[in-house]
Amino acid sequence: MPLISIVTSCLNEEENVEELHQRIRAQFEHREGYDFEHIFLDNGSTDATVAKIKALATADIRVKMIVNARNFGHIRSPIHGMYEARGDAVIAMASDLQDPPELISEFLRHWEAGYLIAIGTKPHTRETWTMALVRRLYYQTLGRMSDVPLIPDYTGFGLYDRSVIEIIRKIDDPYPYFRGLIAELGIAYACVEFEQPRRVRGITKNNFYTLYDMAMLGLTSYSKFPLRLATLGGFMLAGMSLLVSIIYLILKLLFWNQFAIGTAPVLIGVFFFSAIQLFFIGLVGEYVASIHTQVARRPLVIERERVNLPASPHLPHHSGQPRRPEGHFSKPPTEVVVGCGSGQAGKMSA
Repeated sequence: MPLISIVTSCLNEEENVEELHQRIRAQFEHREGYDFEHIFLDNGSTDATVAKIKALATADIRVKMIVNARNFGHIRSPIHGMYEARGDAVIAMASDLQDPPELISEFLRHWEAGYLIAIGTKPHTRETWTMALVRRLYYQTLGRMSDVPLIPDYTGFGLYDRSVIEIIRKIDDPYPYFRGLIAELGIAYACVEFEQPRRVRGITKNNFYTLYDMAMLGLTSYSKFPLRLATLGGFMLAGMSLLVSIIYLILKLLFWNQFAIGTAPVLIGVFFFSAIQLFFIGLVGEYVASIHTQVARRPLVIERERVNLPASPHLPHHSGQPRRPEGHFSKPPTEVVVGCGSGQAGKMSA
């Protein structure tokens, strides 16, 4: 019986996790020949998300959870969950209910037809028109500049065969732009279009920084155009500056007493070229930061806890036998306070 792994990354989604699991479970209740597991990846929630998922896991052993030691970001945590899944196919979806679980049946139908990848694309969305416009302009621009044809209106929501997951694992990118990675593989995929609903409960975890980080990751991972634009722009501006300098020199020689250059053109030129230099230095810095991330080879996540899952090297554990002074209770304390210096203290589960 094929096993389908549903991987859901969440951060402060206490209002959505129960309904999400109910809707996912409903997709398999009347579908014979399949079993499923639902893996939640908590990315440092501070509300009751973890407690609610634990309650779900107690009632249904197919619900599993990985609790990260901290918030490792919206890129590293989901890909870690896909690596930890053991299903014959993996379905990745968000926990905010904006990726409709009802599309699972369509994904499975395409998988049964032989497709290794079945993705959800959202040509229409009910989010604010300004955000929809910004997203569309960004993806259209990135698509034109990218070295590989990117998939329009695709966010990562979809089904991926086990063989595809293993290929991605071998690529071993510590900070992957997953949407571009799927396009780069060149594997034939099936598209399932849907209208993205508006978030009903909770608040979005995407802010300016996370959106900017995703935008720069896509740009630096799949396009050399900005670097070449900087080079070509430098040549053009250098030639323009030389031409203006020659014109000013000729005018000064011809009209020595009447022609005054003044400070305004000088100041405008200085600020203009300084702005151009800072822009392209920052752009080059983004590429350097991307290289640094690849070279550093840090782990995707460090785990704090697992529920209904086997042990993992990503979950730190005590390597020896902890000693306890005589007279202490044999039961370990539920919480240990570890001094962190400067009058601060950190809490660690025992």
